[in-house]
Amino acid sequence: MLSNKKFMAGLLASAITLVGCDTGDQAHSADSASVEENTEAKVESFDITVWPELQPALAVDAALEARIDDLLSRMTLEEKVGQMIQAEIKYVTPEDVKNYHLGSVLNGGGTYPNNDKFATPQDWLALSEAFFAASMDTADGGTAIPIIWGSDAVHGHNNIVGATLYPHNIGLGAARDPELIRRIGEATAREVAVTGVDWTFAPTVAVVRDDRWGRTYESYSEDPEIVKAYAEEMVKGLQGEKGQEDFLRGKNLVATAKHFVGDGGTVRGIDRGDNIVPEKELAEVHAAGYLSALPAGVQTVMASFNSWNGDRLHGHKYLLTDVLKERLGFDGFVVGDWNGHRFVPGCTVDSCAAAINAGLDMFMVPSDWKKLYENTLAQAKSGEIGAERLEDAVRRILRVKIRAGLFERNRPLAGKDGILGNDAHRALAREAVRKSLVLLKNNDNLLPLKPSQNILVAGDGAHNLSKQSGGWTISWQGTGNTREDFPGATTIFEGIESAVSAAGGKAVLNENGEIDGEKPDVAIVVFGEEPYAEWHGDIASIEYQLGHKKDLALLKKLREQGIPVVSVFLSGRPLWVNKELNASDAFVAAWLPGSEGAGIADVLFTDADGQVQHDFTGTLPFSWPEYVHQSVLNPYHEGYEPLFALGYGLAAGEESLVSNSLTEDGETYAAGALEDAWLMVSRPRAPWGLVIQDSGEPVAVTGNRASSGEDENIVVASIDMESQEDARQFEFKGLRPGKVRLGAEKPQDLSRYVNEGAALSFDVRVDRKPELPVSALIECGEECVADLPLQSELAKLEPGSWAKMSIDLQCFVERGADFSSVSSAVAFASEGPLQLSVANVKYVPDAANADSIRCEG
Repeated sequence: MLSNKKFMAGLLASAITLVGCDTGDQAHSADSASVEENTEAKVESFDITVWPELQPALAVDAALEARIDDLLSRMTLEEKVGQMIQAEIKYVTPEDVKNYHLGSVLNGGGTYPNNDKFATPQDWLALSEAFFAASMDTADGGTAIPIIWGSDAVHGHNNIVGATLYPHNIGLGAARDPELIRRIGEATAREVAVTGVDWTFAPTVAVVRDDRWGRTYESYSEDPEIVKAYAEEMVKGLQGEKGQEDFLRGKNLVATAKHFVGDGGTVRGIDRGDNIVPEKELAEVHAAGYLSALPAGVQTVMASFNSWNGDRLHGHKYLLTDVLKERLGFDGFVVGDWNGHRFVPGCTVDSCAAAINAGLDMFMVPSDWKKLYENTLAQAKSGEIGAERLEDAVRRILRVKIRAGLFERNRPLAGKDGILGNDAHRALAREAVRKSLVLLKNNDNLLPLKPSQNILVAGDGAHNLSKQSGGWTISWQGTGNTREDFPGATTIFEGIESAVSAAGGKAVLNENGEIDGEKPDVAIVVFGEEPYAEWHGDIASIEYQLGHKKDLALLKKLREQGIPVVSVFLSGRPLWVNKELNASDAFVAAWLPGSEGAGIADVLFTDADGQVQHDFTGTLPFSWPEYVHQSVLNPYHEGYEPLFALGYGLAAGEESLVSNSLTEDGETYAAGALEDAWLMVSRPRAPWGLVIQDSGEPVAVTGNRASSGEDENIVVASIDMESQEDARQFEFKGLRPGKVRLGAEKPQDLSRYVNEGAALSFDVRVDRKPELPVSALIECGEECVADLPLQSELAKLEPGSWAKMSIDLQCFVERGADFSSVSSAVAFASEGPLQLSVANVKYVPDAANADSIRCEG
């Protein structure tokens, strides 16, 4: 086992500054747009020599190219443009595929055939066959070109109930086992092939720099060499070995290396943000996975949402064409990400010639595909999209389809029983879980445990398949699932119970750690992050304690009773857990293990005779922080002083190197630069939560919709501003006064924001103008409320259009707010009817002008 012992103790319609608090220049935002606007290292020239010169993975096949020539000669311009469109199955029919000659469909996370979460493999296959038949229908005299269906099978065929779910990539990175990765790719391909899907949007080959990124768990490691090794093996597992007869055929799929390029290196870990690095670093660190995936023959590459030094990748001709296609020899096709082209300057969802001209070959345009098709066709006819570029894009798409045998439709596994979620695949996933576990602390060699003991199992992750599987699980965010949605799977508790019962011991599950009867010999507490995906998982701080006080209280309660505590931590990234480490006798980083929770028990327990069954072999794929400010913590960087270094991991019997007296000072970042305080960016950010309050009991908003009272006087719902569910709409019916607030269980000290000239910044849209007083409030206890009138300012806004508002925090100070003890970072109160939508709610340092006049009104 490798054990490193190193241990160290544009959209916005207008911008408004409110009520006499004139801030002068608009507030700087830490979102991707403002990062781009403030890029200091703007690249003016490129250096192609920092990229290795690669040959195409597959030799030119003259017969294949001649076949493409023949097809192109017979295709109409309409058919060619259709090949460049990928629509989502919720918004497209087989008839559409026939009429528009569409090249591809996809199912997004949480989309199923017939909109049925429990659609069977036969249902998936039936829809696939219908799409294929439509694409090959030449009754109208058209050219038969088979459609290709893509799906995010990122940790198994995770979109379908009953599939085997493997640990997310971060856990696989801990296993340090490339051969295991290939086997997982092979098994995943088989399960996907059963359902008639041809193409998976995997593997993700991001190299993460800032662990606050919401997609950190989709990365194998912060070490580019690990990512490089794994990318090659996953591509070979999914597609087969190039040169072999079954390459891309039968039981294999078309794979995707994503997201090109630099998605893991954005400033502050902001999903879809800006990666500001020199080109050499982009090539050597962030492109490492492509330098093995491309030679392995990966057939598609997905363009990234992010920017590089201020320029969006979906429109980056140098990177997509000069580097990827020419320098790196890629002869497959480049597909966009979900409406990613619309962020290219001058583009919209339904019009973006710039992306095609830059090197994008296929738009991923889920719902607005018809308008995009019409505009792209017009641009091709007018010459705005050159004929040569159009032909090249379609040639690349046809090349992949022919290589993959889609014209012949040879699918030996389609509809076959005994493959989806079979015993062999589950055994493989269980092996992966065992190898992914990293032992961080093991006082007095507490682990492995003897299964003959009396074991208390506690924590809200112990018997929770959704929590142990994370995002991209049946639904996009991995939320809204129940135990019944995981047939054949095993929770962590079920695995423990099985192991203990077989050895004559006793395992009792009590989530809150209550003891009924005999005192247990040991407690296993399973806790960690709730499921999330993409930008919904971006965080402002790596401090786990924010919003999770109950877990620490549970650990301390058990320790105070003299019960040895084993913590099993579920997370998609390293987090600052010093307090939890101090309160644990043993601590296991279990990542997001997937459907086979029994793999954890395999390592936690000896066999009945006290012999080690499976030792801890996992080592950290990411450095683990000692201090809250260490969200960027990578080897070879100046000041690299982790709590546990990259590659750290104990085996059974090895000396534990961590004490019970780690620093618990969560404010150690205070001397550094003050960053934006995220209150609600895409979702409420811990420790803040949305609460509805009128005359009845407060109602916490925990899902996509919540309301107060039987009459639904106030309704809060998730809506889209720029991206999925990135805003909230507040509807006040006006039956009685009420408010919606971003509150915390414990008052927060935010006084530094006042001291550094911060402003409350948020995007706002008024859909129904206020008829009675509306206020923005800062609350700091029952007798401490600062009330700022908003009615007149909201009334000035154009209904239905987004605007940005910025309020100097001094306005609230002058009305009595005590920012050293804030219980509600902002609340919106209305005495009458109002429909208000808000997004990107933040305290932004240095956004208030020092010369702001006193607040009025």
